[in-house]
Amino acid sequence: MRLRPRLLAASLAALCALPATAAPPRETADQFAARVNATFAEHFEEGTSAAWLSQTYINDDTARIASLVSERGLGRLNALVEEARRFEGQPMSAASARTLALLKLSTAMPAPRDPARLRELATIATRLDQAYGAGQWCRGEGPAKVCQNIGQISQTLASNRDYEAQLEAWEGWHTISVPMRRDYVRFVELTNEGARAMGYADTGAMWRSGYDMPADTFAAETDRLWDQVRPLYEQLQCYTREKLVERYGRERGQVDGMIPAHLTGNLWQQDWSNLWELLQPYPKAAKLDVTATLERQHRERVEKALAALKDPTPAQQAEAERQAAMETAIAMTRLAESFYTGLGMPALPESFYEKSQFLRPRDREVVCHASAWQMNPDASDVRMKMCIEPNETDLTTIYHELGHIYYYLAYKDQPLSFQTGAHDGFHEAIGDTIVLSMTPKYLQSVGLVGEAEVSREATINAQMRMALAKVAFMPFGLLIDRWRWGVFDGSIPPERYNSAWWELKAKYQGVAPATPRGEDFFDPGAKYHVPGNTPYTRYFLSHVLQFQFYKALCDAAGHTGPLHECSFAGNPEAGRRYWAMMQAGASQPWQKTLKELTGGERMDASAVLEYFAPLKAWLEEQNRGKACGWPAR
Repeated sequence: MRLRPRLLAASLAALCALPATAAPPRETADQFAARVNATFAEHFEEGTSAAWLSQTYINDDTARIASLVSERGLGRLNALVEEARRFEGQPMSAASARTLALLKLSTAMPAPRDPARLRELATIATRLDQAYGAGQWCRGEGPAKVCQNIGQISQTLASNRDYEAQLEAWEGWHTISVPMRRDYVRFVELTNEGARAMGYADTGAMWRSGYDMPADTFAAETDRLWDQVRPLYEQLQCYTREKLVERYGRERGQVDGMIPAHLTGNLWQQDWSNLWELLQPYPKAAKLDVTATLERQHRERVEKALAALKDPTPAQQAEAERQAAMETAIAMTRLAESFYTGLGMPALPESFYEKSQFLRPRDREVVCHASAWQMNPDASDVRMKMCIEPNETDLTTIYHELGHIYYYLAYKDQPLSFQTGAHDGFHEAIGDTIVLSMTPKYLQSVGLVGEAEVSREATINAQMRMALAKVAFMPFGLLIDRWRWGVFDGSIPPERYNSAWWELKAKYQGVAPATPRGEDFFDPGAKYHVPGNTPYTRYFLSHVLQFQFYKALCDAAGHTGPLHECSFAGNPEAGRRYWAMMQAGASQPWQKTLKELTGGERMDASAVLEYFAPLKAWLEEQNRGKACGWPAR
């Protein structure tokens, strides 16, 4: 996965921006629903601005502001949820009924009614979020002390194939979450109290209730979708494991038939793209090296900036290099924007380029985890927060993040209650559907690669590159919330937090740690979405939906031939249909929105299997005679 997760502004508005208002006498349900939307709009920017500051200026002051704003907002949300009870069973419009149904589900962090415990929850949540953003792995003491942030550690895993160096870096990052454990235990207790006050069994049950279907039915749906794609993933896991065994030997290249966690080129084993040189099916086939092009373009900007200086001081040289990095980041973003405008969607407001965070600042700690933000109700202020590097991974992350931005722009005229995705998986799928359309021909058309080779070998190579990001991610997209559902309902008690985490990693991913990971660690907290409290099943769903959306848009564009060859770039009919779907926001059940685009009301992974059919057949050939699969722990 190229991005991840993120704080959607609609959710932040609900979380941090609801004011306490007195109910008018004899207020009807429709009037109450209108009051909810009006108060959302009135205080929207207070919540989003506080959250933006807490992630882009990490310090005690911004933490204090964010906690106080969150505390106020949670209390006011509780008051409105309580008020909504008096309208149960009363006549109201369909829109008002949907507004009231969504009100309880508008936060992922249900809060206790007691003011002191509510304040405690808000403080803990901010502390966890900032602890992750400021996380560093440090070695040595005094002047010899050396610290690395997540970007530096990730680079080691991405490019250093030395077994011990990778293990040291992976273990180093996982030290940052150890202090979070105590706070997280309390966080679970407090949110469960808030969920029960809203009528749910626990926080996990509340999360599963946000999909226009019963919570148990939703859990079964995710199992059904996983069963569809699991055979494809198992073939990819088997092939990857055997390549690691060839590289590192039987003792180090696998752990009981599973992939060693630190050898996938990714801190969480969610994206295996950095193993490309090891896993590339046909090294002699034409290469689509987008990263090499981006790096070359960046070097040219640096050289041009330095050439304009005569005998620069170190400070001037550093500033010139910084300016070149900003030009590269903005050029990458403009390129992604051009895909959306090429479909007929509007240009981004200039304030987007003025206010977004494109680079890691040199003077402060920030959360570099990529995210998209709607800062005000009419979406005239939208932003992206990233620390962009000139590589293919960050480029596709930008295309993904702009999917969120364009969703904000599409549904901006909806009442604020409906200014979010049809369900949260829709929001994550918008940009990734665009990424699927970044075919070799598209990349060639925008000057990122040379002439695309047409051959079976080139096809398998391209499919493998995509699978290392998309297919490798899918079980990870399930297991984080499987772990949290167990934590919230008590089936995973605090004394089993880490062991249960690795049991689920084994069950779904076939991944295991190379060294013991006891309960003195808190490995789930080393993934942003756990301390950041972002529900994660949305990302699994998005990896199903994006292929459904992609197939529907390819059909709308009149594509014929294999699905994986389709790019709907520049097609006005595909753009019109996509924009129409996005404009609906959450104003109707997602099943209806899905049907309007795809013709069906059910999420279905068959388009995933159709897309990767050539690769699956190839993997089965490569794995013939090998002992694929792994024992569940």
